[in-house]
Amino acid sequence: MAKLDTEAVAAIEGGGEDGPLKRVIGPKLLLLLIMGDIIGAGIFAITGRVAGQVGGIAWLPFLLAFVIATLTAFSYLELVTKYPFAAGAALYAHKAFRIHFVTFIVAFAVACSGITSASTSATLVGQNLLIGIGQFADGVPTGPTATMFTAMGIIVVLALINLRGVGEGVKFNVVLTVVTLAVMAVIIFIGCIAIVNGEGDASRLVVFETPSDRGVFTAVTIGTAIAFFAMVGFEDSVNLVEECKNPRQIFPKIMLTGLGLCALIYMLVAATVILVVPTGDITNPQNPDAGILLDVVRIGAPGIPVDAIFPFLTIFAVVNTALINMLMASRLLYGMAKQEVLPKALGAVLPKRRSPWVAIVFSTLLAIGLIAYVNQNSDSGIVGALGNTTALLLLCVFAVVNVAVLVLRRDPTPEDGFRAPTVLPILGAVFSLFLVGPWARAREEWIQYEIAGALLAIGVVLWAITWLVNRLRNPEREETEEISRF
Repeated sequence: MAKLDTEAVAAIEGGGEDGPLKRVIGPKLLLLLIMGDIIGAGIFAITGRVAGQVGGIAWLPFLLAFVIATLTAFSYLELVTKYPFAAGAALYAHKAFRIHFVTFIVAFAVACSGITSASTSATLVGQNLLIGIGQFADGVPTGPTATMFTAMGIIVVLALINLRGVGEGVKFNVVLTVVTLAVMAVIIFIGCIAIVNGEGDASRLVVFETPSDRGVFTAVTIGTAIAFFAMVGFEDSVNLVEECKNPRQIFPKIMLTGLGLCALIYMLVAATVILVVPTGDITNPQNPDAGILLDVVRIGAPGIPVDAIFPFLTIFAVVNTALINMLMASRLLYGMAKQEVLPKALGAVLPKRRSPWVAIVFSTLLAIGLIAYVNQNSDSGIVGALGNTTALLLLCVFAVVNVAVLVLRRDPTPEDGFRAPTVLPILGAVFSLFLVGPWARAREEWIQYEIAGALLAIGVVLWAITWLVNRLRNPEREETEEISRF
């Protein structure tokens, strides 16, 4: 084993010379941050697509996705209370396996998931923006090409904001989370009113219907893989652990509470869609990505000017997801460059703003390229392909985390630490890997394997070039296995 760099390990474990971060996040704020990270683009992007797979039992894939996510959440809780330092999955992979390349590939996969998620969110924002503007101006195009260029423009705007330097933005996140929850509450309330007025049909909730010849198990499996995109985000909260008050005590309860509340909201929204929207419109929607929740309001509350209001509320609820994802991705790339596992150029920063401009430009170009490529080559649309790619990448990361928690049982657990029942990480790894397989995806959506493979291949090539350059510059240099706290 190569020698560990003591300064880098100290940085990982919170022993850097700058000292620990200020602990300002209490239980209530942590709960809002976790819920805000989970409830965002997901609920708007995939509710219609899940319902299109299984019809009236759309609530079931969300429930199963919640169960699988919770299994992995238990692993994160054990690891974050054992190692309460901000670095997430890359830190756990580093401590468990001590293999430089494995640590790198986990970190790069997380960065790529941020880019694909941001591209998904930007496309969803573009769709709703065009719908909203179309209510005030005639002739506004809303087709795939217009959506593609609008999404690209949003990605560029996010890059410009990122270049100016974006702080933690806790208050901004809280405001947008409240807006999102308010929109969800309105949609669920409309569903309740529809039932009271006799407009909803509760029998639809147990009707399985799919436009294909798939069986129940296959359709539910595919629906669960799609729904998993809605449950990701909770893993980002581990990067806030050094800023939380009493993290070992509050983190387990707050993360599980946040996951549970989000799962309940998703299931209620899915049930509302089934109750209000005719089944045929769900399984064959004209605009499954942007329009399905708007259809709920349009049908259940015809007096509300939904087309003039809700598209813009959706934008507020989703755009912050894209911004935070691009922020996270660029900082991960910057961190890997500073650790000399990616080209040093990615670590360049603006002199005054101190923002990693090369990493921002690189991640922005990747996002734009993904949007253009998927628009031309995917039958499931940009949102479907990139949303599924996000879930695919994170399912692989979750499998690694579930294995890591078992390996790291060799380290003693603190007295006040959290310990998951052994069976949970085993099941978490098995189910995560199961949802990675092609049997969990419709054949027309296999493009996500191409996207994920291409992104990781880019990372491996950059890593190999950097390794070769480092070896040529310093042949005596030992390869380190550490990561820094990105």
